[in-house]
Amino acid sequence: MTVAISLIEKREELRRVLESKTFASSPKKTRFLEFVAEQTLLGNGDKLNEYLIGVEVYERGTDFNPQKDPIVRVQAHEIRRLLKKYYEENGNGGPVRIDLPPGHYVPVFAPRASEARNEPSLPRNVRDGGPGGRDVRTNRAVIVALTCACLFLLALLLVVIRLHRGANVPRTQAAGLPESLAWFWGPFLPPAAPPLIVIPNHPLLRAAHDGDSAETIAKGHEIPKASLPEFRDTIHFRELKRFVFVPSLTDFTSVGESIGAVELCEMFFNVGQRSHVQQSRLVNFEEIRQDNAILLGGNQSWSGRVFLNLEGFHFQSGVILNQNPRAGEKAVYKPEFDPVTNQLRRDYALVLMLPNDSADKRVLLIYGIYTQGSQAAIEYLKNPDRMAELHKALSDVSSTHQIPQYFQALLTTTVENGVPGSSSLVAVRPIPTGN
Repeated sequence: MTVAISLIEKREELRRVLESKTFASSPKKTRFLEFVAEQTLLGNGDKLNEYLIGVEVYERGTDFNPQKDPIVRVQAHEIRRLLKKYYEENGNGGPVRIDLPPGHYVPVFAPRASEARNEPSLPRNVRDGGPGGRDVRTNRAVIVALTCACLFLLALLLVVIRLHRGANVPRTQAAGLPESLAWFWGPFLPPAAPPLIVIPNHPLLRAAHDGDSAETIAKGHEIPKASLPEFRDTIHFRELKRFVFVPSLTDFTSVGESIGAVELCEMFFNVGQRSHVQQSRLVNFEEIRQDNAILLGGNQSWSGRVFLNLEGFHFQSGVILNQNPRAGEKAVYKPEFDPVTNQLRRDYALVLMLPNDSADKRVLLIYGIYTQGSQAAIEYLKNPDRMAELHKALSDVSSTHQIPQYFQALLTTTVENGVPGSSSLVAVRPIPTGN
């Protein structure tokens, strides 16, 4: 009996292979395998040929002649060798095996001989990608600084959640703090008004993308991708051809997602539901596929690759692509910037309600192109008037006028001084149950 392999399992196996030590020191071969695999999963396998791979992966230019330049054939042979080596060294891996048949460029996803399903490991520590030097040490210093900033934001988020929960407990319980704490926290406890807790905006260098303005990119600083092997497990490493870093105080800081996470925790807490907050790099595939999951921000490997929806809207490299534009819709939605100050003035966000492995479980993706879009989308989903608008829009596009179980919603928000303003619905797409 043929064993059905889900799209989620195929993408998870591709992730495991690409992140393995077998492919760690071969960035071009990694890009080759990822490109042909992604095109196959997107339904474009019939379009794969030597010319397309030579132009897209090896940047040979439009005059590339596969008959004179055998680069694609040679590299395909090496990839087959690496895949064989990978599966020989990882005999008890996932339930799926990837093969690249000789003479073909369309990878085949087949069930492994062993049906044992081991939990995927957390992202590996990537080996150093080159000789040491002052530039590399500087780059790593930047990475360490950014990592510390992100961890600091996460710590603050957890503190905010815990303090907010403390503010909702009965007064008698709050008054029951030990004297060693009450003398300090007393002024912040009821009957005093809830305190204001401020999340910092750390200065940072973030990766530029296609959604940035030309002026922003012109002020960037390029760092060779080979000098940043620590970024191999990120969406940016796979989507961006160059690493141009631009300074930011408001964008890609995860401040919007942090504020949104607090609001979601508050909403769940008020109805007696517990919630669990975790940073994406510590979440494994099984945790997502087994339960209800909410993924915030578009820079997670799980959101951009595992739960990719093939129809409707698609988030890629800082823009939102519209696969099948309808009347009044655009083919590409890009952020808008003030022509004088170059400050972000309009952002877009996607909301995807998708099925999980179990019929009663859901995966909800909420992410803006910038952090302001993410925050605005979460606020939209908590606003009764806005949700009535979404309900009507989904009912109108349904042939039965019933709300579809799974859907996409494209939202937009104004932005002023790095803060999201009013948000509105742009378009919706039902996702067929069979997808």
